Amino acid sequence: MTHLADPLSLRRGSAWSNRLALAPLTNQQSNLDGTLGDDEYEWLVARGEGGFGLTMTCAAYVARAGNPWPGQLGIADDAHLPGLTRLADGLRATGTVSSVQLHHGGIRADAAVSGEQLVAPWDDPDKGARALSTAEVRETVADFVAAAGRAERAGFDGVEVHGAHGYLAAQFLDARKNHRTDEYGGDLAGRSRFLLEVLRGIRESTPTLQLGVRLSPERFGMVLDEATSLAEQVMAEDLVDYLDLSLWDVRKPVHGAEDEDEDDTLLIDHFMELPRHGARVGVAGKVLGAADADWCLVRGADFVTIGTGAIIHHDFARRAVTHPTFVSMAQPVSREHLAAERVSPSFVDYLAAGWDDFVA
Repeated sequence: MTHLADPLSLRRGSAWSNRLALAPLTNQQSNLDGTLGDDEYEWLVARGEGGFGLTMTCAAYVARAGNPWPGQLGIADDAHLPGLTRLADGLRATGTVSSVQLHHGGIRADAAVSGEQLVAPWDDPDKGARALSTAEVRETVADFVAAAGRAERAGFDGVEVHGAHGYLAAQFLDARKNHRTDEYGGDLAGRSRFLLEVLRGIRESTPTLQLGVRLSPERFGMVLDEATSLAEQVMAEDLVDYLDLSLWDVRKPVHGAEDEDEDDTLLIDHFMELPRHGARVGVAGKVLGAADADWCLVRGADFVTIGTGAIIHHDFARRAVTHPTFVSMAQPVSREHLAAERVSPSFVDYLAAGWDDFVA
């Protein structure tokens, strides 16, 4: 039986010291130009010190046009390298494995933040977005690949491509809206081409970098059969070392099966049964204590990605690994508690504005 404390070896890069990873959490703690802020540095290094096997940055934009939030970390320009190098060095000193999540907001970016027109796989005049040309799609693939190279130069152990939550890569996957007539639209092969070219490009240009991808199995125009097919493909073709599944709730039933009691209606199970070809598979969603994380491992996951609990407790990983009954503090939590856990005022304000029950 796998335990939370067990190290996790991957096909490339360093082994993780345990089965817990920090989720890539938007926090708005860096500078307006995308350079690393001191608050973001302190937040992430504290999680490394708190025992996470993998400590991942927030979604970091690979091109300024893809920037949705003020204070988002950037990896789009060599001007971002000094701060990224400082962060990689700080995380390495804690003993954690480090990763940068590579991100482009696409139609979910904010022109007021980026100063650039929104771009997406399709035109959307109501949102002020224009469709990327075929040549621009290829340039955007190159932006992701170049960002991975910067992560490697900065000293990070790996990168994760954000293919979830309705951002640019997921927009290409969207069967409802991506009706492009070039090779990047239409059927699943066309709609997945952008993401697959990003993964292949990173693999070819930085072959020793640990590479993961985050996927949403449902919502945002993804249907389950396509999500499982894509997950199986990226593992079979050795395009990723791990798959990071954002399930919203690890015990979530498949959409439309909410009234069923059978275990095979759980969304997680449709991915646990896939052949992994040496890749690792992790899950995220409402894992608030050691027992929740253990349940995921028993269900078949190789690792568990922690969001809310890691905000509330910088040392969630150490507590969960050493205390089987550990459960995260109930929400809402005080600003004073969050400050003690090295969550800055700007991050607390973001949490208070976005979630009614997070901050007391």
